[in-house]
Amino acid sequence: MEQTITIASNSEMGRDRISAYLWSVFLICFLGNASAGTISTIASVYLPVIADQLASAGSAEQIHEISAYINALYLVGWAIGGMSWGIISDKIGRVKSLAMCLASVGIFTICVSYASSWEVVVVLRLLGGLAVGGVMVITMTLLSEVWPSKTRSVVMGVVSIGFPVGIFSSGLVNVWVNDWRQAFFIGVLPLILAAVSSVHLKESSKWKLSQLTIAGDNSQKNSHFKAPGLVHGAVVFGTMLIALWSAFSWMPTWVQSLLQESSGQTERGSVMMILGFGGIIGGILSGWIVKVIGVRKSTLVCFSGALGISILLYGFTREFSFWIYPAITCLSFFFGISQGLLSFYIPQLFAVEIRAGATGFCFNAGRVITAVAVFSLGSLVMYLGGYGNALLLFSGFLLVGFFFVLVSKSPSQLTNQ
Repeated sequence: MEQTITIASNSEMGRDRISAYLWSVFLICFLGNASAGTISTIASVYLPVIADQLASAGSAEQIHEISAYINALYLVGWAIGGMSWGIISDKIGRVKSLAMCLASVGIFTICVSYASSWEVVVVLRLLGGLAVGGVMVITMTLLSEVWPSKTRSVVMGVVSIGFPVGIFSSGLVNVWVNDWRQAFFIGVLPLILAAVSSVHLKESSKWKLSQLTIAGDNSQKNSHFKAPGLVHGAVVFGTMLIALWSAFSWMPTWVQSLLQESSGQTERGSVMMILGFGGIIGGILSGWIVKVIGVRKSTLVCFSGALGISILLYGFTREFSFWIYPAITCLSFFFGISQGLLSFYIPQLFAVEIRAGATGFCFNAGRVITAVAVFSLGSLVMYLGGYGNALLLFSGFLLVGFFFVLVSKSPSQLTNQ
């Protein structure tokens, strides 16, 4: 046992010299997050068209209902998958789990292209969401374990922009590809990544060591759901996620509702690209911002900034104008910073043997609430008098997150295992 631990420790110390392999891990994780971002939002930009074509000349209310099912069930799958695959990867390893998730994402996304009814789309998006949830958790967990601590926050912040890069890409796809069925062939990318991951990636030595420790001493077993910092991580990440995902899911439809004399294809695509672009800049800068002002102050800035922009955007906009574009850019910038800093911060709260499962819970607890909110959005739109008011309601969770961070004390030490 001692010899094994020594070998693992030496391996950790030598990682700086395996730069080519480390950068390949970085690239696979980045592209995995990017494909997850594209696939997660590709349905949103095509949602009005998909619902209209598959509703069989349904009413506007029926189209709203179909849209809600497609978005909400995807979020349900994402939440369950993020929690489940995190625990699975704690048991069978990061690399095996990541390859399986990426392959599933690709297969179920491509199958959407052949869907004959909206019910089939709902089922396929649910299954795809299960796998995407795993990709988002495992990539960050793997990086937190293999990358040297000195530059870990910066690198993980950059990898976190893979998701907004994917959002930006979904906007490009919408502009370039008119047929939504062709657009879902984007699922080929995660299939390729799954093949490369299974052949090229090596299992985290920290995870291997944790399994040896558990096997040698049953007292080392920890509970995923009794971990210190679990509530802190879940509330902070979850409240931001609710506002973020409601914006990414429904902003194209909100923009469509503001237009008077336009099909909305260009505007919807432009909005998704801007959301992605702002998130990319925020994610890139997140690591340096954390180094300068710390996690707590950075988080407070993100919550207050996103809330202020949301109030201006959703509360005071009644018709489409070009000032919407810079406002959305600012909003996505704050979202990007938050996802970068929290993607680095949260995995470090937990011991290695429960890291992926506990991180998955924190990443996805808020998504359950989001799924319920998105599912009821059709009714909320009617009741509240428009998409803007409904989105403003969801943005109110940012206030909850802000005050929680303000009055709570973050765990004093990160678990740098």
